[in-house]
Amino acid sequence: MPLKNFLFTSESVSEGHPDKVSDRISDAIVDTYLTADPVSRVAVETLTTTNKIVLAGEVRTAGNISNDQLEEVARAAVKDIGYEQDGFHWENADVECYVHSQSSDIAQGVDAAGNKDEGAGDQGIMFGYACTETDVLMPAPLHYSHAILQSLAEARHSGAEPGLGPDSKSQITLRYVDGKPVGATSVVVSTQHAEELDQEAVREIVRPHVLEVLPEGWMCPEEEFYVNPTGRFVIGGPDGDTGLTGRKIIVDTYGGAAPHGGGAFSGKDPTKVDRSAAYAARYVAKNVVAAGMAEKCTIQLAYAIGVSKPLSVYVDTAGTAQVDEEKLSKVIQDVVDLSPRGIREHLKLSRPIYARTAAYGHFGRSADADGGFSWEKTDLVDALKSAF
Repeated sequence: MPLKNFLFTSESVSEGHPDKVSDRISDAIVDTYLTADPVSRVAVETLTTTNKIVLAGEVRTAGNISNDQLEEVARAAVKDIGYEQDGFHWENADVECYVHSQSSDIAQGVDAAGNKDEGAGDQGIMFGYACTETDVLMPAPLHYSHAILQSLAEARHSGAEPGLGPDSKSQITLRYVDGKPVGATSVVVSTQHAEELDQEAVREIVRPHVLEVLPEGWMCPEEEFYVNPTGRFVIGGPDGDTGLTGRKIIVDTYGGAAPHGGGAFSGKDPTKVDRSAAYAARYVAKNVVAAGMAEKCTIQLAYAIGVSKPLSVYVDTAGTAQVDEEKLSKVIQDVVDLSPRGIREHLKLSRPIYARTAAYGHFGRSADADGGFSWEKTDLVDALKSAF
């Protein structure tokens, strides 16, 4: 029997967190290549530290993208986040670029040729998840953790809170009764701030953002509301800690409420199933829950490099299914093509839509008019229902 009464915690980090700065740069580079050539192959990692940005990876493209252009892309991403500090400044940071051509061995496994369809860019397992805890069908602890940081970031960017810096983290522990979240038992927010602000001043800046985000009556006890627990957070971002692409995979997905296959998303074009198949798994799981077929749904997909069909499609509804799970797995494969090409074309992923995904989660977002977050649509609901 699943546990019904428990505490569960998830964390989020802001766009100014060192790892998220790296994710943002890598995804901005993906967008740059896809703008020049929609079938570009891109796998670019970024390292950020005190006034240093290092780009490394491999690409294949018909576009003409120079190292100088990649440097400008990196600087523009850092500027947009808001870093103009002595230890990390968009204009003054040293940028090194080690991006080279994609391995021909990898390319031949992925490319379509003759009777061979486009294959997966690597082997691996990917998970998607959805649940009824929030209106965006995401786990509540992660959803509210993201929302607090987004609220603080909006206040910083608008100038409403000039004392806040770009680097911040949040963490929420929720109490579940009969399997449903009912309130917060603790809230932790650490945010970079101006030198002249003390801990209590920062606490009162943060408080209304937490109260606005949490449902009424969900605020934790005052003694469990922790803001900058160390007392001071002036030095932050890559000046305070080194950042690397792909180190916040649980923040990016479901906050620990669902399994993770281990592959990061940022810096990868949509032929990489680490990214595209994880999006497809979320898309399918969300549609299953939106169709009322389950209160929770976990989807696992598995692939082999160079092979187009998924090796397995696993469905788990944690005992909440209103339909036969075995049939559900088959129906899912009937209503959506889960080959790498099928996913890429169905969700229209070969577009420059990735820089916006780099912070505040890849899931639980609103689908954009230009095709961003297309995997959040619930346009499979009717097809799923009619199949049953």
